[in-house]
Amino acid sequence: MAIKIIMLAAFFTVMIAIGFICRKKSSNNVDGFVLGGRSVGAWMTAFAYGTSYFSAVIFIGYAGQFGWKFGVASTWIGIGNAFLGSLLAWLVLGRRTRIMTNHLKSATMPQFLGSRYGSKSLRTGAAIIVFIFMIPYTASLYNGLSRLFEMAFDISYVWCIVAMALLTCIYVVAGGYMATVVNDFIQGIIMLIGIAAVVVAVLNVNGGLTGSLTSLAKVEGTVNGEVVPGIFSSFFGPDKTSLLGVIILTSLGTWGLPQMTQKFYAIKNERAITKGIVVSTVFAIIVAGGCYFLGGFGRIFFKNEEEMMASGKFDAIIPKMLENLPDILIGIVIVLVLSASMSTLSSLVMTSSSTITLDVIKPAKKDMSEKAQISIIRVFIAIFVAISAIIAVYQFNSANTFIAQMMGISWGAMAGAFLAPYIYALYWKKVTVPAVWVNFIFAVGVMTANMFAKASFPTILQSPVNCGAFVMISGLVIVPLVSVFTKKPDSDLVENAFSCYTETITVPAKDSLGE
Repeated sequence: MAIKIIMLAAFFTVMIAIGFICRKKSSNNVDGFVLGGRSVGAWMTAFAYGTSYFSAVIFIGYAGQFGWKFGVASTWIGIGNAFLGSLLAWLVLGRRTRIMTNHLKSATMPQFLGSRYGSKSLRTGAAIIVFIFMIPYTASLYNGLSRLFEMAFDISYVWCIVAMALLTCIYVVAGGYMATVVNDFIQGIIMLIGIAAVVVAVLNVNGGLTGSLTSLAKVEGTVNGEVVPGIFSSFFGPDKTSLLGVIILTSLGTWGLPQMTQKFYAIKNERAITKGIVVSTVFAIIVAGGCYFLGGFGRIFFKNEEEMMASGKFDAIIPKMLENLPDILIGIVIVLVLSASMSTLSSLVMTSSSTITLDVIKPAKKDMSEKAQISIIRVFIAIFVAISAIIAVYQFNSANTFIAQMMGISWGAMAGAFLAPYIYALYWKKVTVPAVWVNFIFAVGVMTANMFAKASFPTILQSPVNCGAFVMISGLVIVPLVSVFTKKPDSDLVENAFSCYTETITVPAKDSLGE
C-alpha cells in the first residue's frame, strides 16, 4: 500500500507542477493557450497524439471485450491503430492540416470547417456536435479506473473520480495546451514502460508466451454454430467481419476526431512532422498492440463465459489478469491507467472548452479580448470536467448503462460527421456546404437511431462499432456525390484556402538541397 501511495503522490505532484510551470507561456494569447503557439516539437506532439488516442477505455474496456471476442487476433486492432490510425493519418493529414489551419487562423475543428467552407452556420453546427457527443465520451474515461482501485485500494470509486477530475482540471486550467502535451509526454513514457512490463508479467503466469498460447489453444469457441477448438489462438479469430469493423472504427475514426486532428494544428515545423510520424507509429505499436495482445489471453483466466459475466462482464477481464501481480507492478498499472485516462481527459476538455468559446461565444461577441477568451476557456474547462465527473458518479451509483452506450455512439457520430468534410477540405476544391450538412445529418442521425432503434438495423449494423465504421466510409461517398448535384463553392474562397499550398518559402540549405 505504501508503494502504491508514494507512486500516486509523485505522479500527481509532477502533473500539477508542470501545469504551473507552463502557465506563463500559455497565458499570453489564445493561440498560446489552445495550441501552444503552434511550436510543439515532434516528440511532444507524437506522444500527445498517442496518449489522447489510447485511454483507459482501451486498456480496460476494449482490450478485455475484443480480446474475449477475437482472442489473440485482437492484436490486429492494435496493428491497425498503429499503421492506419497513426502512420497513415500523419502522412495524409499532418502537413496539409498544419499549413491550411495556420493559413486560415483556425484553432478548432468547427472553426476550420467554417472558414474553409465559408459558412458560419456550418461552424455552429459542428460546435454543437462536438458539445453533445464529447461529454459522454469524456465521462466514460473514468470507467476503466473503478475495478483497479477496488482491487488496489480500500477507497470509494467516487473519490477516485473526484481526485482525477480535480487534478486534471488544475493542470489544464493553469498551463493550457503546453501543460497537457508536456504531461502527455511523461504519461506516455509511463504507458510504454507499464504495458511492456504488464504483458511480460501476465504471460509468465501461464508459462510465458508459449505456455499461454498452449493454454488458449485448449479453449473452445463457436464459429457459424460449430464448436472449434483453439479458434481464439488462431491468426484471424472466430469473426473476421466484426474484427475488420473494429479495426476501421478505431483506426480510421481518429482521422475525424477533433481532439486528435488538433494535434496537427500545433506542430512546430517540417522536421517535427517527419520525426513525429515515426515516433507516433512506434508508440501505437507498443501501447495499442500490447493492450489488445494482452486482452487476447483473457479466456484462460476464467473457467467459462458465465464466470466472466458474473465477475462484472468485460471490464472485469483485465483486472482479473492483473490481481496476482506483485505490488510494484500493480502500482505501475494504476499509474499507467491514470496516465491514459488523464491524458485523454485533458485533451477532450481542452477541445470542448475551446470549441464552445471560439465557435459559439466569440462569434456572438466579436470585440472580446484575448484575455477574456482565455478566461472563458478556463471556466469551461472546469465546467466540462465537473459535468463529466458528475455523470460518471451518477452512472456508477445507478448502474445506468445509457451513458456507456452513448460513449460508443459518440465516437462514431463525431468521426462520421467530420471525417469526410475534413479530408476533402484539405485535398478537394469542389466540396459544397450542402454536402457537408448532409453528411453531418446522416452521421448523427444514423448513430442516434442505432442507439434507440438498434433492432431495426441489419444484423451486421446493430453493433455501434460496425455502424460507426459504416457511417465514416459512407461519408467519403456522400460528400462528393452531393457536391456534384449542388451549387459550386465560391471560387475566390476556395482559391484563397488552397493558396497556402503553393506559397513559395525559403528554408536553410541544411533543410533542403534546393534544385
